[in-house]
Amino acid sequence: MTIQEIRIGERRIGALIGKGGATKRKIEEKTGSTIKIDSEEGDVLIEGEDAFGVLRAADVVTAIARGFSPERAFVLFEDEDMAIEIIDLSEIDPSLKQQERLKGRIIGKAGKGRQQIENMTKVEISVQGKTVTLIGMPEKLRTARAAIEMLINGAQHETVFSFLEKKRREEREDMLGYYY
Repeated sequence: MTIQEIRIGERRIGALIGKGGATKRKIEEKTGSTIKIDSEEGDVLIEGEDAFGVLRAADVVTAIARGFSPERAFVLFEDEDMAIEIIDLSEIDPSLKQQERLKGRIIGKAGKGRQQIENMTKVEISVQGKTVTLIGMPEKLRTARAAIEMLINGAQHETVFSFLEKKRREEREDMLGYYY
């Protein structure tokens, strides 16, 4: 029996449970795990015989807790190599004012910065609380994380987008190289 425990904010409990328990039920069905939610404390207990299933359920619960809609979090079910990564902005700067500024740089005007990074890397991004959470394939995660770290370190958005375009070109060239 594998067990994972996660604490989530009370504002995200409803999203985790879903209408009539649908989200919780779908996670349990997809992973072969059992999920118990303490709505008072925000404690989530995930149990199951299949260790990978329990860990995948924990990833999905974490994604929902970090601000992803259940539908966006469910991309973790699409491929077993799909992963989740969390950047804790409080580790970069403990000042709440500075964290808000960093989140604003990542999101960009009207959300266009985040959207552009998502489109160019094929990585889902959620910016909530003190964290930036990424969901994607490992290589894509590395690229998206590098772009976000560039923004955190003060790089201009155009510089970051040029970096992402270069990475995308390199990826296409690598793919074409496999065919010749």
